[in-house]
Amino acid sequence: MAHITVENLVKDFSRADGTALSVIRGLTFHVEDGEFVSILGPSGCGKSTLLSILAGLERPTSGAIRLDGKPLGPNSNGMRLGFVFQQPRLLNWRSVRRNVTLPLERGPLSKEQQQALSGRYLDLVRLNGFEEYFPLQLSGGMQQRVAIARALVVEPDVLLMDEPFSSLDEINARKMRAELNRIWQETKKTIIFVTHDISEAVFLSNRLLVVTERPTRVFDTMTIDVGYPRNYDDDRLFELTKKVGRIFMQMEERHGE
Repeated sequence: MAHITVENLVKDFSRADGTALSVIRGLTFHVEDGEFVSILGPSGCGKSTLLSILAGLERPTSGAIRLDGKPLGPNSNGMRLGFVFQQPRLLNWRSVRRNVTLPLERGPLSKEQQQALSGRYLDLVRLNGFEEYFPLQLSGGMQQRVAIARALVVEPDVLLMDEPFSSLDEINARKMRAELNRIWQETKKTIIFVTHDISEAVFLSNRLLVVTERPTRVFDTMTIDVGYPRNYDDDRLFELTKKVGRIFMQMEERHGE
C-alpha cells in the first residue's frame, strides 16, 4: 500500500476580479514509505502550493490525500511532518542549537531530551562543534544544514523540501545534495522534494514526477535506478538527465498545441 496517495487534487485561487485561477488540476500520484520522490516542473507551476497542501498550510479545492489508505485530516492523522523551505528561515538571535530545538519547546520533552535530540541531528548534518554559533556566523550551506536538522528534530514521518538549495551557488549546492543523499540513506525518511532543476532531481531521487505548467498535473514518472552513494560523473545519471530533458521538451510541445 502506498504511504501517501494524492487523488484528483484540485486547487483554485480567487483573483481580485472574482474569477478563479486554476493552479492544480486533477493531480494524482503516490509516494511509498521510505521513498525519495522529486516533483519536477517549471517555475511557477504550483509545486510549492502542492507542498503547502500536503503540510496542511493550504486547503485543496477538491480531491483527496490519503495516508496508508485513510483520509489525511486537518491534524494529519498523527503523521509528523518536517518542512525545509527555500530559505533557511533561522532566527538570527538564537544559537544554532536553539534554532534546532525551537519546534520542541512547546512539546512534552524535557530540556535534557531536547538537547539530546538536537545534538543527534546536528551530528547527522555534520554541524557538531557549531552548536553555539549564530546563523550569521555560518555560510549559506551551513545555515541550510541547520534548517534540515530543525526539520528532522521532530522525527517526521515525511520530510517536505521546497527547493532548499536554489539560493546556493552550484558548488555548494552539489555538496548539499550529496549530504542530503547521505542523510536520506541514514534516516530512511520519506522525502518529497520540489525542484525545477532536472539534474538535481535525477541526482537525488529514486523516483521523480514530471509535472506540467499551471494548472499542474503529472505528465510522466521515472524511476532512477542508480545506487547510492551517487557520483556526478556517473554516465548513467547523465543519460537519465538527458532523457528527462527530452520529456520536458515533449511536455512543452504538447502544452503549446
